[in-house]
Amino acid sequence: MIPQDALSELEVMLGERLSTGKSDLALHGRSETYHPEMPPDAVVYPLSTEEVAGIVGICARHGVPVIGWGTGTALEGHASALRGGVTVDFRHMNKVLEILPEDMLVRVQPGCTREALNTELRATGLFFPVDPGSNASLGGMAATRASGTTAVRYGTMRDQVRALEVVLADGRVIRTGTQARKSSAGYDLTGLFVGSEGTLGLMTELTLRLWGQPEATAAAVCGFETTGGAIEAVITAMQMGLTPARIEYVDVATVRILNAADGADLPERPHLLLEFHGSDEVVESEAARFGDIAGDLGGSGFAWATRAEDRTRLWSMRHRAYHTILATRPGATAVVTDVCVPISKLGEAIARAADDIAASPLAGPILGHVGDGNYHAILMVDRGDATEIAEAKRLSDAMVAHALELGGTATGEHGVGLGKLHLMEAEHGAAWDVMGAVKRALDPDGLMNPGKVVRQN
Repeated sequence: MIPQDALSELEVMLGERLSTGKSDLALHGRSETYHPEMPPDAVVYPLSTEEVAGIVGICARHGVPVIGWGTGTALEGHASALRGGVTVDFRHMNKVLEILPEDMLVRVQPGCTREALNTELRATGLFFPVDPGSNASLGGMAATRASGTTAVRYGTMRDQVRALEVVLADGRVIRTGTQARKSSAGYDLTGLFVGSEGTLGLMTELTLRLWGQPEATAAAVCGFETTGGAIEAVITAMQMGLTPARIEYVDVATVRILNAADGADLPERPHLLLEFHGSDEVVESEAARFGDIAGDLGGSGFAWATRAEDRTRLWSMRHRAYHTILATRPGATAVVTDVCVPISKLGEAIARAADDIAASPLAGPILGHVGDGNYHAILMVDRGDATEIAEAKRLSDAMVAHALELGGTATGEHGVGLGKLHLMEAEHGAAWDVMGAVKRALDPDGLMNPGKVVRQN
């Protein structure tokens, strides 16, 4: 429990923006997936960097853990209060602070969501491209080094964050990076904090890279006789210099589910969903060239559309796929795999995963961002069935072990949190100890989101 002195100090600072109500605590202890509820002891709602620094300073003096919270859409228990403490909810720090159109940059507070940012940018001719599917907060996306469907062309959050303002574990406020496009001045602290999942400090401001809105956009779907043919089409397209903005894969099980739920009317075979950005000429040319590549590799039914409503329908269906899949088993949750491998090994990785799932009593449709080698199996389980959860974890760990053999990683975009913690040593070896040394240097008392990313003390 939080010491009463600490609660009193927080109440003096925040008034009604300090909450210890059961429903509020429960909300901030939930996970989007199978992880059990782990509520904090209190939730605070700061309005400024100064308040965040004050909150962290109070918690540091009293030995109280601090956990950051964006929109709560993370999948690996990143914001679970493993040891209780105070959850810092950034919902009120949600402003777009400054748009710098000539430099193609924007300064935002961490609670600003990606959709809110793009709404603000509409009149500028610029947009922020990273699209993890959910309307996540930009602070949370940076903290987990998120990516999503557009990473194949625009990159992940690692590639978009130019500078940060961060509150450290002792309450100090630092700035990392600049608005300049490059720098050789010292360690890359911005890169260190992006992906640190709140274990080194709390981001209170982000300077992000923007991109020009494309002149034309076309979305396409294409079915394949085999998964191998679909993956080979992706590899060939990349080798030929095509630059699609999105290349998504869905397996036969996913196609059946989307047909039933969304009336997709797709043939029951593996499919690629694509999107091309550029000028009218480039979009038309790249779509046509991909159609030719697909046809040579067993692809059929290639069709593309430029109308906004058709494209929105396609990607809305893809973004809803996780919840659509879960709805096929009412009351189910999921263990969601997140491996990423070199694209040349992707077909092998998916084939092994599909065979393992077929031999298991669990259902696990497979889909993913195949343009950058990242795939997910949605392993559906009953939250209260320990046997099912253990089997799903076994399947997930087997996929990770195979991915590491192929030169890949345990997580391409979801992050470590609680769910992938036990896999870090296998992936990083002695480098995981170095991460722990960095954690101890910046957070010697282990108060910042304890139990995540690094070895538990």
